[in-house]
Amino acid sequence: MRISEISEKHHISQDTLRYYERIGLLPPVNRKRGGIRDYTKEDERWVEFVTCMRGAGLSIEALIEYVSLCQQGDKTSAERKALLVGQRDVLISKIEELKKTLARLEKKIDSYERVLLKKERSMGGFGEEVQNA
Repeated sequence: MRISEISEKHHISQDTLRYYERIGLLPPVNRKRGGIRDYTKEDERWVEFVTCMRGAGLSIEALIEYVSLCQQGDKTSAERKALLVGQRDVLISKIEELKKTLARLEKKIDSYERVLLKKERSMGGFGEEVQNA
């Protein structure tokens, strides 16, 4: 599969794919004659994994380390698991913080809605549906 197809399919720019490969975030991609990248299903799985993890907020450094460990083979499976567990814990903390932020936003929005409703009622002439809301 060409880089343009991977880029379009996974909503990631070709420049980003090249960058990810250059810094070791993606394993090296096979190339056809003339240096044209030829993504395999395995390469595509790596793109899916990396974009998912980046979307969840995992650092580039952690993912580079993970890819490097994977390339070293089965002897690094314990290290890889430990790295993923650590990243999961970081993500859980972020989710908890986001939940707190969401709750605070909801409270703030509710307070604005109460103020606006009160203001509308004080202005009069909005009919029964506003007063019963």
